[in-house]
Amino acid sequence: MCEEHQSGIGRRAVFVTGAAAALTLGGVSFASAADRNGRETRTVRGTLPPGAPDFVYVPVEVPDGVREIKVAYTYDRPAVPAGTTGNALDIGIFDERGTGLGGRGFRGWSGGARTEFFLRADDATPGYLPGPVRAGTWHIALGPYTVAPQGLSYEITVTLAYGEPGETVRPVYPPERARGRGRAWYRGDCHLHSWYSDGRRTPAEIAALARAAGLDFINSSEHNTHAAHAHWAGAAGDDLLVLLGEEVTTRNGHVVAIGTDPGTFVDWRYRARDNRFGRFARQIRRAGGLVVPAHPHATCIGCNWKFGFGEADAVEVWNGPYTPDDEVALADWDGMLVASVRDGRDWIPAMGSSDAHRDPDAVGSPQTVVLADDLTREAVLDGIRAGRSYVAESGKVSLGFTASGGRGEHAGIGERLRVDGETPVTVRLEVAGAPRCTVRFVTDQGVLHTGGPLPVSGAGVVEWRTTASYAAYVRAELRHETAAGPLPGALAGFTNPIFLGRR
Repeated sequence: MCEEHQSGIGRRAVFVTGAAAALTLGGVSFASAADRNGRETRTVRGTLPPGAPDFVYVPVEVPDGVREIKVAYTYDRPAVPAGTTGNALDIGIFDERGTGLGGRGFRGWSGGARTEFFLRADDATPGYLPGPVRAGTWHIALGPYTVAPQGLSYEITVTLAYGEPGETVRPVYPPERARGRGRAWYRGDCHLHSWYSDGRRTPAEIAALARAAGLDFINSSEHNTHAAHAHWAGAAGDDLLVLLGEEVTTRNGHVVAIGTDPGTFVDWRYRARDNRFGRFARQIRRAGGLVVPAHPHATCIGCNWKFGFGEADAVEVWNGPYTPDDEVALADWDGMLVASVRDGRDWIPAMGSSDAHRDPDAVGSPQTVVLADDLTREAVLDGIRAGRSYVAESGKVSLGFTASGGRGEHAGIGERLRVDGETPVTVRLEVAGAPRCTVRFVTDQGVLHTGGPLPVSGAGVVEWRTTASYAAYVRAELRHETAAGPLPGALAGFTNPIFLGRR
C-alpha cells in the first residue's frame, strides 16, 4: 500500500484504477479562484513501495481562473547494497481530459530530466505543451522507474498562478521537403535528443552539428513527448530536412517513430504482456511514420526490446559508438534475414543512428544513407522502408554496393537480382573514406568472403563471384582493424542486403 500525506488539505483514500499497472493516489485540491489574484501552493508527500505500478497518478483539482500551473518534486535516494537498484522517479502531467491510454489529455513528460516544470497558454517548460489551464481534475503522472528496498519517498509541490491567461500559441512546424538533388543518396540521423527531453542541446545546436556532419535530414525523437515538434521550424532549411517523431520509451523497450505527422503523440504506458503495442504501431503508420525498434539489445533497465518485430518497418541495429550490444543486434538482425529467406516472407531493413544527447555525443555517428527520389519526408521514408540504405560511421564513409548477372541483370542495395540458381553473379563493393578497413561479404551461410585491408587512402573496390543457389542474399560489412584476437573489428559501415534468385 502507498502512504499518502498532504499539507493544506485532508487525506484521501488510495485506490487502484483499471489494471494493476496504474495507481491513483490522494490528490491536491485548491479552493475556488473567484476574485483571486496571486499564487497558491499545495504540497503532497508519499512513499511508493518496491514493486509499485509502472505509473502512479496524483489528482490535482484546478479551479477556474488559473493562468499557470507549476509543479516541483523531490524524492529520496537512500544507500542500497551493491547490485541493487536505487530510486529513480519520472514525472509528467495530464490535463482535465484525463489519463486514458492514447494520450488525449497528455500535456508533457520530462522523465527524470527535470525537477520542476510549468505550463500556461503562451509557454511551457521544454517537454511540455503550452495551452490553456482549464478547470477540472488534472493528474501528475509519476513513473517509479526503479524503487529501492526501503521504498521511494517523494514530495510534490503544486503552485497555481491566477489571472488572465496569455494568448495561446499556434505551433509552426518545419516543411516536409528541402532542396534535394533528385534521386540520390541522402545522409540522415533519425535518433536525436534535445533539451525537450533529456538532451542538453537546443534544436538550433543540433541542426548546426547535423550540417557539420554532412547530414541531409534528421528526425526529432524525444522521449515520450512531441513537445519539440513546434520548435524545429527555425532550425530546418533548404539544406536540412527535419522529420518529426518520438522515442516511445516503454518499460519493455524503446521504439523510434520516424517522420510522423506534426503534433502526433504516441503513448508509452504499456508492457509487452499488455498486448497493446500493435495499436500504437498502427497509429504511427497512420500518421505517415515508420516503426523502428531502437537499440534492441541495450543493457539499460527497460531498454531491451521485448515486443517482437512483427510490427517493425526497420530496426536500429547500430546505436551510437559501436559496442558489444550492437554486435549482438547485428547478428540477431542477420538471423531475421535468414528466417525471411527460409519462410519466404518480407524482410526488415536495418538502420543506424547516433542517439546523441549532449557533448561529446557526435551527431551523425553513425548515420543512415538512403537512396531516395528527392529530399522529402515521403521519399526518405520510402527509401528507408524499402531498405535502399546503408549505415556509415561518419560522412567520410561512402559505399557503393551492387550485384550483376551475366546477361546485364543488375541490382542495388535492398533489391533483388533475379537470376537462375546457377547463374554466375558478381558482387561489387566500392569504398571511400575507410583507411585500413576490411571488407566482409555476409550471406545466409555466414561470412563467405573477406578482403584484405584497404589502403591508407581509404578507397578501394572488392569483388566476389557467387550464385543464387550458394547465397540467397549478400550484404557487405566494413570493419576496422582489430588489435588482436579472432573477433571482428568495430564496424565502419554496413549495407542492407541484395537478394539473389527469382523468388
